[in-house]
Amino acid sequence: MTIGLTPYLQFPGTARGALTFYHSVFGGEVGMMTYAEGMGAEDETKDLIMHGSLFVERGLHLMAADAPEGMSSVLGTVSLSNSEADDAEHATLVQWWEKLSEGAQITEPLAKSPWGDSFGMLTDKFGVAWMVNASH
Repeated sequence: MTIGLTPYLQFPGTARGALTFYHSVFGGEVGMMTYAEGMGAEDETKDLIMHGSLFVERGLHLMAADAPEGMSSVLGTVSLSNSEADDAEHATLVQWWEKLSEGAQITEPLAKSPWGDSFGMLTDKFGVAWMVNASH
């Protein structure tokens, strides 16, 4: 049996911009449905994202939505890592780090860690914290 975990982020009205940015970072297929499309909303939520999804070919599935008024937005931390030493995967994670770094606050620069992997932490321009651990 294969079990997948999918990060689900709730934004305070910035889900469209965040998903567009993540699509530019990771590639893949992005889809978005507004509250108007999904629920027929005609109020201030009509253009907000009710359901957003980004499928990346490497098995990453990221979901996002805008939290309507009165519902808290939850951003959390997303961790990206490879489980085996693989030069191609290492290079991909480093590329993703560089793209996520655009406009981000770097908490820990991506560098060789005491355990031998490249490790870094940042908070992107949408307020989402990311940890990257690239084995090589």
